[in-house]
Amino acid sequence: MERRKFLTSAALGATGAALAAPAVAQASKKIMTIVSTWPRDFPGLGVSAQRVAARITELSQGAITTEYYAAGERVGAFDSFDEVASGNSQAYIGADYYWVGKHPAFAFFTSVPFGMTVTEFNAWIKFGGGQELWDKLSGEFGIKALPCGATGTQAGGWFNKEINSADDFKGLKMRIPGLGGNVLSKLGASTVSLPGGQIYENLVSGSIDATEWVGPYNDYFMKFYEAAKYYYTGGMHEPGSDLAMGMNKAWWDSLSEWEQSVISAACYEENAAQYEEAIALNGPYLKKLVEEQGVQVRAFSDETWDAMYEAWLEVVAEVRDHSPLAAEIADDYDAKLKEYGSMMAKFEITYVNQRNRVMGLS
Repeated sequence: MERRKFLTSAALGATGAALAAPAVAQASKKIMTIVSTWPRDFPGLGVSAQRVAARITELSQGAITTEYYAAGERVGAFDSFDEVASGNSQAYIGADYYWVGKHPAFAFFTSVPFGMTVTEFNAWIKFGGGQELWDKLSGEFGIKALPCGATGTQAGGWFNKEINSADDFKGLKMRIPGLGGNVLSKLGASTVSLPGGQIYENLVSGSIDATEWVGPYNDYFMKFYEAAKYYYTGGMHEPGSDLAMGMNKAWWDSLSEWEQSVISAACYEENAAQYEEAIALNGPYLKKLVEEQGVQVRAFSDETWDAMYEAWLEVVAEVRDHSPLAAEIADDYDAKLKEYGSMMAKFEITYVNQRNRVMGLS
């Protein structure tokens, strides 16, 4: 009986402690306005952004109330960075490589050609010093950023013709943002960066010949197959894209440690959830694209990969030359990539390749 009484009292005490922080925070309830680079209810990316926004309110038990605006509802998709840096809104959700015009090193905090997978990127951010470098970069613009989503290795893109060699990129008009766009420009492509809501109309009208987006689950709902039937898997441009919640740094610094912990927990939870959702759904949706829409799945040739890698070496050299901070980030990223990649090759990749071989998977 005494033991039962002790356990009951302990449980009540723990509950009281858990509620204490939200009760204190309720006294200074926060409104967190979030602007997004994705359209509302957009499969995959948009749904994920809405999910993490709602989760912050839920985890904080209303102490932090989020007001979510999809692309175009408060500001345009590509205006979200300035909206938050200025303090007009508290946070944006998007892909930080959209901001390479402000500083090319932002690309390293979404994905870069021939770069890290999601697993490797998360290791770098959480345990390899990546977050500290991200803070250093984004802090120069009044932003504090956290990972809040991940898409996995993205598809090479949708094309209205087959890509048999690197020469086929010459003269091609393609939507591809970040440093991946710079790589294809080196190969002779004409590249543009368009927000998600504008890609379909440009592809159908012929304003662009090709586009990359995400992967089968996200891409299925974009209906790119109506204008481009060749779908290339395993692109070099985004091997492990992570998405960001960028917050106004002054606002972030004004939060209590508990409030910061709530936001961080929601972001890290969604960072895992979106990636797992993509792994679960990409297979079924690729099958639907092939069987229902007649999409033809292709892979880039080794020669094409080699040419893209040579172009990437030129691009990353230009990034390093931009500034000492760009060089610091690029060099640290490269060193960690080689360290993680070598270990992955010995264990995860060896296992997956051998498992797939004996099971006849391709």
